[in-house]
Amino acid sequence: MPSARLLPLLCLAFAAACRTPDSAAPHPTPPAPSTSASPSPSPTPSAAPVASPTPSAAAAPPAGPPVPCGEMGCLLYDTPEAAFAAILAENPLVLGIGESHAQKGKEGIPTATKRFTDRFLPMVAGKASDVVLEIWVSEGKCGKEKEAAVAEQQKPVTQGQAKTNQNEFVTLGDAAYALGVKPHILRASCADYDAIVKAGPDSVIVMLEMIARLMNEKAKSLAARNGNAGAGKMVLTYGGAIHNDLTARPGRETWTFGPDLSAATAERYVELDLVVPEFIQDNDAWKALPWMPHFKRDAHPTKTTVFRPAKGSFVLIFPRTAE
Repeated sequence: MPSARLLPLLCLAFAAACRTPDSAAPHPTPPAPSTSASPSPSPTPSAAPVASPTPSAAAAPPAGPPVPCGEMGCLLYDTPEAAFAAILAENPLVLGIGESHAQKGKEGIPTATKRFTDRFLPMVAGKASDVVLEIWVSEGKCGKEKEAAVAEQQKPVTQGQAKTNQNEFVTLGDAAYALGVKPHILRASCADYDAIVKAGPDSVIVMLEMIARLMNEKAKSLAARNGNAGAGKMVLTYGGAIHNDLTARPGRETWTFGPDLSAATAERYVELDLVVPEFIQDNDAWKALPWMPHFKRDAHPTKTTVFRPAKGSFVLIFPRTAE
């Protein structure tokens, strides 16, 4: 797919617009996974290097039992790996992972994407069959002018995010492939481009709806394939922390695939939000999250905090980054 270009990730992170790099800049070709249902695709070269698991990711140190830390099922874990293992024990058919993307000025802090790739991805090898990534590919088939217009309409949403985010999503896809977890990216149709261009000032809303729809359709088809084959493996989705909500927030029902995937899997869908504490902002969007009043960021800086706002819904907050 030499002519392909990644368009920005479009999502809302914790009710605030998550921003991605300027889509006008060229980007290395992503790991172009096939859209077929075959579990053993032929390799597709990528410009991004494969991330090798760190020693801590491959063999996490022994950890003690979790310690209660307050309301909303709050538990403290010694390591992120121990917390993630407890969530995997829920045995979901689809695990919808959402993150708060890194913003400019925080480039020195390891992102949720990097932490997931290095620490958690090796833990799902052999357990997960596929991962659907919130990466939207522009292939030039719908007209360069139209695709450029869509990229321009995204700029108000994308201008403030760290420029490493797209590369880290590509690296995640490569690392997943190396571990036997097939990565999938999103491909918008020309009809989708037409709808976005015609939406004018509502174009971002149309994009959000499209991304949720495409991720939902892909994850649902992969889960059904696994079920029909008796594979017993789960499907992962990875993107911004709002599309994956188990319960859609009012007014955002069409942006959210969690409820539909939960119904399609007989309630074996699990929502997991990954939070880097340094990325939490002092604004109304973050303060509105149900777990925020219960999170004391200075109380246990070396522990991994997990909240369970509802059945099937988890928030994992990494320890504070060591200086």
